[in-house]
Amino acid sequence: MTMLSFASNTSTVDKKPEDRAWSVFPRGSNGEFNLPYELTRVIEHGIGCELWDVEGRHFLDFSMGWGSALVGHARSEVVEAVASQIRKGSNFAYITAPSLQLAEEIVQVSPASDQIRFCASGTEATMYCQRLARAHTGRTKILKFEGAYHGANEIGVTSLFPDKLVNFPEPDPSSAGIAHSVMDHVLVAPFNDLDTTRRIIEEHAHELAAVIAEPLHRCLAPVDGFLQGVRKLTEVHNILLIFDEVVTGFRLAYGGAQEYYGVVPDLVAYGKALGGGYPIGAFGGKSEIMELVGEDRLGSSTYVWTASTLGGNPVSSCASLAALSVFRQEGAYEKLHGLGVYLRTSMKRVLDNIGIAGQIIGDGPLAQVVFTESTDPVIDYRSTKKGNTAANRAMMLGLFERGIFLNPMGTKLYLSLAHSESTCDAFLDRFSDTLHVLRENGTL
Repeated sequence: MTMLSFASNTSTVDKKPEDRAWSVFPRGSNGEFNLPYELTRVIEHGIGCELWDVEGRHFLDFSMGWGSALVGHARSEVVEAVASQIRKGSNFAYITAPSLQLAEEIVQVSPASDQIRFCASGTEATMYCQRLARAHTGRTKILKFEGAYHGANEIGVTSLFPDKLVNFPEPDPSSAGIAHSVMDHVLVAPFNDLDTTRRIIEEHAHELAAVIAEPLHRCLAPVDGFLQGVRKLTEVHNILLIFDEVVTGFRLAYGGAQEYYGVVPDLVAYGKALGGGYPIGAFGGKSEIMELVGEDRLGSSTYVWTASTLGGNPVSSCASLAALSVFRQEGAYEKLHGLGVYLRTSMKRVLDNIGIAGQIIGDGPLAQVVFTESTDPVIDYRSTKKGNTAANRAMMLGLFERGIFLNPMGTKLYLSLAHSESTCDAFLDRFSDTLHVLRENGTL
């Protein structure tokens, strides 16, 4: 038998990092950054809220691994926990002492979760919640809110960034390759519009398995009574409520959005900050729902298949336990919320001082700029679309050029426990410089 020979590619040594990245990655990234070639960077290491690339350039990080490193990069408690576990083995695809301890802690802190299962990402967690909802109710349709991201599964990206604003509840397949699976199975409502949401739910209650929501919808805070109203509607019509807490979990409060907003769903998905920078996902719910994943049901019409090779692996579990210990430290959430208020208030002050119309939205340690002349509150996807999206993109690229690491395709600025007011001040100086340039060149 002829064996293939795989030799390492030494020809890449003399190439620029950006050339190498664009050679092997579509558009030079592993997804969504969409940076121009000249701004392509290859990160070498990070500490706290700072990054350095392979050519020694320094950045202040306001992406924080898309919010996964809420404790900061290379946090000592996480590093020590991971280093200790790695010596004992990285994955057994089975319950371990760290994953058991972590599961017990999540069940204790999550009102929605009598039991949980682990997976490897938030995308998986929200997908499994949808599958459980359909099996538990015997219905097929899921209602989501326009502009929400629930991971890279089909429903997660539906109506994520529609340019053509179709009539509710029609979905928009924001990604190619999914129309066949979502057009007849997904309903879409406007976030923070309880009247329209009520109308859609009442009209389709007989076929709705669940409503899935980001309690903090991207950076849009729920208006008073909205989440409570959705909770009541789902209860009245025996529809499950799924909270996608991949972003909000352990970020807004130790008990996540359930604690912060005071609304308890039937199913909940976690990821991002839970892992302390390491890959993890988890989903939980009431026992009568979660029991559908029991393998004793295999072959029955009520069995829901769930499994994950790396879900709950001991390395990620140890990182998560260390991260949770940091979140439990006195003053952690006071700091996160204080920084968020400081950054959002200061960004609005910069806009006003320069004379640029806009609003700063967000809650907790999150912020977003919406360049809009309107003084009406920005409360849903369509009100963000009224903003100057081209100017927002130009601003994000301008910040990136000035050493602020962020996702120019995204909208959120993520803060972490590693940030400080002085870090925010450094950001604000560059924010101001960027806006002055955009004003001078006519972009704003």
